[in-house]
Amino acid sequence: MKFGDRIKSFFLGKTNIDEQVIDDLCDLLIEGDFGAAQAYKTVELLKDKCKKNEGSIPQILAQLLEDELGKAKNASVPQKELTAILLLGVNGVGKTTTAAKLANLYFTQYNKKSILAAADTFRAAAIDQLKIHGQNLNMRVVAHKQGGDPAAVVYDALDAAGGSGIVIADTAGRMHTKTALVEELRKIDRVVESKAKNDISYLKYLVLDATTGRNAFAQAEIFHSAVALDGVILTKYDSSAKGGVVFSLASELQLPVVYVCTGEKYTDIEQFNPNKFAREFAGIA
Repeated sequence: MKFGDRIKSFFLGKTNIDEQVIDDLCDLLIEGDFGAAQAYKTVELLKDKCKKNEGSIPQILAQLLEDELGKAKNASVPQKELTAILLLGVNGVGKTTTAAKLANLYFTQYNKKSILAAADTFRAAAIDQLKIHGQNLNMRVVAHKQGGDPAAVVYDALDAAGGSGIVIADTAGRMHTKTALVEELRKIDRVVESKAKNDISYLKYLVLDATTGRNAFAQAEIFHSAVALDGVILTKYDSSAKGGVVFSLASELQLPVVYVCTGEKYTDIEQFNPNKFAREFAGIA
């Protein structure tokens, strides 16, 4: 059962909010990967809104959730000649495939070709995988040897772009608690920042597995403190993903979800729709 269906079932037959309903709903939101503080704040706001008879309970909840998502300013692709996008995240979340999906999306929607930068030099498999994606999409891949300097890969990719297009850099995803990895990401960040002075748009997206729940929030906190993220891309978003962590990312870290990946095909990526997401979560989509 999708989590939205559980919310829908919970509200069946309920026409008013009492303390028992509040407590049960709070527990249900926490099960849906809300943080405890976020869940409590949401149900208290819901109780106040319901007292004013501003609509059905699920409709009021959906609006509250959408308002929470609105606290994070969405970071879409800027309309500058050259855009650099850094993809970050732990191993296994699908960064390399997401890089290819973004490249395909930008070409089909904006008619902009991307250069893929194989900045995960820790794993030879990641370099090879990105090269295969590049061949499939007819897009250039800039890569060095395994064990090379990832910042140098990104630097070369930006040079290769020649002042226009999009550079999408795949980065290493060893455990996000490893100090060496964080320092490596900061070095890449400094390289792009130095280039960005020359009128380059620069976006840093954290790729998160939607099925990992509250652990995704912990990952976001660490990466955000290291390199100041601009947004999040959710992968593996299907019926097994509860999705409540999205609201905590927006409310507590001011991080918007920018894109959602729903499958393995290059076309299985779409821009995040806050209204649709909130309504689905509240069980009224």
